[in-house]
Amino acid sequence: MGTDKTELAVLARLFAPAVFRELGRSGESPLFSRLIRQSRIPSDRGSLPTVGAAFERAFQILRTLGMRDEYVYRSAIIQKVVLGRHSLRTASVLNEARAGVCRADLVVLNGTSTAYEIKSERDSLARLANQLENYRRVFATVNVLASPSHVPHVLAVAPEDVGVLALSSRYTIHTVRAALNVPERTSPLAILDALRANEAVSILDALGIDRPLVANTRLRTVLKEAFAGLDPAVVHNQMVQTLRSSRSHVSIETYIADLPASVRAAVLSGNLSSHSRSLVRQAIETPLDAALTWS
Repeated sequence: MGTDKTELAVLARLFAPAVFRELGRSGESPLFSRLIRQSRIPSDRGSLPTVGAAFERAFQILRTLGMRDEYVYRSAIIQKVVLGRHSLRTASVLNEARAGVCRADLVVLNGTSTAYEIKSERDSLARLANQLENYRRVFATVNVLASPSHVPHVLAVAPEDVGVLALSSRYTIHTVRAALNVPERTSPLAILDALRANEAVSILDALGIDRPLVANTRLRTVLKEAFAGLDPAVVHNQMVQTLRSSRSHVSIETYIADLPASVRAAVLSGNLSSHSRSLVRQAIETPLDAALTWS
């Protein structure tokens, strides 16, 4: 029997931030319990001993071509790029990273910055040109990870330096067109807008520029004056170094590796405390029958 749209919507919500916030608060999620009971998964619970196994089964269904949502694509980047080609020791991950009036779905920082815009089967391409214009002002490398059905339109819209990737029916990432790394294309002021104030000050420190000694109400104005005349490639490269330190995930590398693959992207994007991460792991190991009673 096929999987209908209602079932898909229920399964997709299992990976929503609200579920992981509940798990991180108490080690239980009434929302998870309710969603599981609304799905067909309980009929398989003889072969699904734990909450973690239920997450894995739900993700297995969601990753089928034609059914895939944004979370499936996000997970592919985490699994195959961040944890596959790199590691959390050498790369940091930014979720929904600000770039002008847009937010890049994922940004990976290692020796450079690489932004990923996701265009799943369910996404419109209407905003893509504007999104890419904004990302290219902040990040040196920009990729679009798209459904194979979207690839021709993405190729027509994306500038030549933007990479075009396809998530295949076998859940592999196929490079249609490789991205170029162009840090000199970025804008120091656009980079500044993407930073926290303390991160911007750290960049000035690293470049040997006196930090502004002004009230917080004037700090952004003075930072703009300082960044405006800087070399784009220099600012970009220092941004990468600063953010790799300020937003590092190295302390949770082992923890993430021990989780079921299906939930790693959700936990990485959740910014959970150490205590919350412990409760999430406890919940994932809970027998599914017990989890069905969470309320």
